[in-house]
Parts: sequence; C-alpha cells; structure tokens
Amino acid sequence: MGEPRAYAPPPGPPSSRIAYAAAHVVPGGDSLDWDATLALRRHLWSYGLGVAEAMDTAQRGMGLDWTATRELIERSGREALSTGGRIVCGASTDQLPPGPATLDEIVAAYQEQLAVIEAVEAVPVLMASRHLAAAARGPDDYATVYGRLLSQVKRPVVLHWLGPMFDPALDGYWGSPDLDTAADALLALIGDHASRIDGVKISLLDADREIAFRRRLPPDVRLYTGDDSNYPQLIRGDELGHSDALLGIFDPIAPAAAAALQALDGGDFTSYEEIFAPTVPLSRHLFEAPTYYYKTGVVFLAWLTDHQRHFRMVGGLETALSVPHMVRLFQLADAAGLFPDPALAAHRMRAWLTVQGAA
Repeated sequence: MGEPRAYAPPPGPPSSRIAYAAAHVVPGGDSLDWDATLALRRHLWSYGLGVAEAMDTAQRGMGLDWTATRELIERSGREALSTGGRIVCGASTDQLPPGPATLDEIVAAYQEQLAVIEAVEAVPVLMASRHLAAAARGPDDYATVYGRLLSQVKRPVVLHWLGPMFDPALDGYWGSPDLDTAADALLALIGDHASRIDGVKISLLDADREIAFRRRLPPDVRLYTGDDSNYPQLIRGDELGHSDALLGIFDPIAPAAAAALQALDGGDFTSYEEIFAPTVPLSRHLFEAPTYYYKTGVVFLAWLTDHQRHFRMVGGLETALSVPHMVRLFQLADAAGLFPDPALAAHRMRAWLTVQGAA
C-alpha cells in the first residue's frame, strides 16, 4: 500500500471556478441510510465543493425511484440551507411509467419535480429525459418542452446533455444522433432563453467538442464539464475561456479536487497539474465502458475510504462490475493516495476478494 496524500479542507469554496460533485447514495433497510448519505454531502461541502444532488450518480434511472428521490432532494436541500452549502438538484420525468408519454405529460412531470427543488431553494438541473428522447420527433419538440419549462422557472437553471455512453436511451438527444446538429439545436435553445439559464452540463467525454461548444455560448452562460476523462484540461481552460465542473469523479476524489482548485485559484498551475495527474488514470478506468456502471466503482471507493459501512447499492448494482475491474480500481486509487487509512482499505479489499472467491 502507498502513503495517503493528505489534503486539509480549504478555507472556503474555490474562487475562480464553480465545482459540484455529483454525489452517490447509501442504501439502508427499505430506503436510504440517511445518516451516511447526508454525512457524505457534509464531507463534500467541507472541502468547498458544491453538491449535485439526485443526478445519475445517485442512480437516477438505475434503481432510485421518485419517492426516494423526492425525500433525498428535500433532506439535502434543508441540509444545504442550514450549512450554507452550494447545491443543485436534478429534475427529470422518472415518476412517469415506462413507455410512451405525451409532451404535455413530460412537461407536467418536469414541473412536479421542479416544484420540489424550488421549495428548498436549490438550483434545478433539467436532466435529460428518457421519455422525451422517446417521444420527440425532432429539435422542435425539445424546443417546445424546454421552452415551456424555462418560461416558468423561478431562477436560472442548468441544462443537461448526457451522452449515450452514460445512458443508451438518450441517443439522439436534442433531436438528432448527429452531434453537430444536436449541438446547434441546444445552442439555439440557449440563445432563445439565455437569461433563464445558469449553464449547461455536457457529458460527452469529448474534450474538443466541449471546447468548441463552450466558445459558442452566450457570455453569461457557463459550461459545466461532465467529462470525467479530461477534466483537468477543461477546468484549467485556455486564453478563450474555461469550464466549470459538475462531475461524478469529484465524489471519490473530493480532497484532491479541492486542493487542485485551490492551487488554480492561486495561479499555481504546476501544483494544479501534479495534484490532478494521478486521479486521471483512476477516473478513466472508473468511467470506461460500460460507462453507466461507473456508480458501482464510486460506491466501492466510498466503502474503502470508510464513508459508508458496507458495499451495497440500490437495486443490487454492487454486482455490476468484474473482479479484475475492481482490483485495478483499488490499485489506481492507492496510487493516487486516496485511501486515508490504507490498512483499513486493504482489510476491506481482502475481505471482499475472499467473498468473491478470489483471495
């Protein structure tokens, strides 16, 4: 085992970038383990990161139903209000039954979830909807649905472009499987409603495409990178701009991410790159295909770092990845110095391998 890299919590949030960690959930009994789930959010806030709540990292569309999601938003929202933590929350249409839905039903589902988020004064993220992806016949249908929603929101929202590697049901989102055509449609929507849009989160794992999109945004609309493979480059940016962050990888690497962003605030680009460098191989392994199972790796690391007492997930998703994949994940996390107690991490890894018949 390697030595842990200790990063003290910073004095506050980063000043030069906005950074959200998409947080996972901890199951317990018939619902969630609220103590462990909320403790993780407080951990992220303690490192100056915002929390992206009820996003795909929290198993939206992969086990977490709307009843539990609603309570998650309400509890985390109250916690954010009491602690001053920055929070955004995902609004989707996952309370609708699987299968066809009309555009009116999709708008109503979004509105129901937006009301819950706005009640706790969180920033809404209009998540990509499987129902809309199935129902829309082209860019005009997306413009209609989002236009209706944006005309009614109480505060600027974050839009959400999640690529099919994260959810195959979202292929062709924004009205076309051609990503250039889809980008044009999304930019047209943003241009029509820029005053009601805080930013857009893009998760396509394509740095060049993200940079090109970012350069076409209106001046006051942020690009929140969701690229878990190229985040150091995209957050640092260039002479023409930078991306802010809304990332699943920031859940398991919160202390390192906070330290890197603090170095960036101070113009110390060498330390910024050095801190992030060992996390990139870990993240690329974590998010390799099938990418939508990355949540399993996130929760595995949370168990190994003692942010939860067990390695279980909503819907039994802890069995989604292979033993060799998890072994490599363990090795990369150790190389990045992410285990605050290497002996505990080794003990739990050894126990897990024994259960798998691999030790």
